[in-house]
Amino acid sequence: MKKVHDKALLSGKDEVSCYHRYKFDMEYDSIIKTAYGENPLPETSAKKRGRKKKSKVLNLICRLDNYKESVCLFLKNLCVPFDNNQAERDLRMVKVKTKVSGCFRSEKGAQEYLTIMSYIGSARKHGINAFTAIREALNGTPDIIFN
Repeated sequence: MKKVHDKALLSGKDEVSCYHRYKFDMEYDSIIKTAYGENPLPETSAKKRGRKKKSKVLNLICRLDNYKESVCLFLKNLCVPFDNNQAERDLRMVKVKTKVSGCFRSEKGAQEYLTIMSYIGSARKHGINAFTAIREALNGTPDIIFN
């Protein structure tokens, strides 16, 4: 899937071809069907009422089945990345900060930290270094650097 996605992206297309989308759709459904077969619902007993507890694997299979459109969105819209590595990298600094200091002292402090880190992250994605971005923000012209 990723190879086809990257190839379509490099060739300047807006989406993956209908043929490939159909092929991947059928393969996805086949994998989900096989997964349900290998991880059946728990057997019901006469003594207990209510829903039966599902395993973590079965819960994952159900989520992948229910959210198929969202999982495969990168095939229909090439602007959507194949993975979420960038989002994970953006959150990494929060984890480092909490490891170093133990925690944030207040919710307001955490919100302010996240606002600043979000601004710096956006500036980096636009090719602007953090110092310039902060300087422009303190001068009252933060939007100039993004135009």
